[in-house]
Amino acid sequence: MPGLLRGVARTAVVAGTATAVSNRVSRRQAGRWAAQEQPQEQYAEPAPAPQAAYAPPPPPQDDMAAKLAQLKDLGTLKEQGVLSEAEFEAQKARILSS
Repeated sequence: MPGLLRGVARTAVVAGTATAVSNRVSRRQAGRWAAQEQPQEQYAEPAPAPQAAYAPPPPPQDDMAAKLAQLKDLGTLKEQGVLSEAEFEAQKARILSS
């Protein structure tokens, strides 16, 4: 009989723990759903989309030092393998023609 009583007690503890955990999960989920629904109820109209900001084109760089710095950066990128030979040549031509 003590083995039967021990088995019944263990089953009761497991069932009680499972019920408590299940109730807590349900309350937490209901709270999350309520929190998600509140902002939708507060705002009747959606906010307008932000306007895209256009950056002005960079000023023309006729300064030889600036061109040289750009060419050095390109050379570094090519050495690191970021740029291929064709990409390097195209960018170099763009910098030298500006």
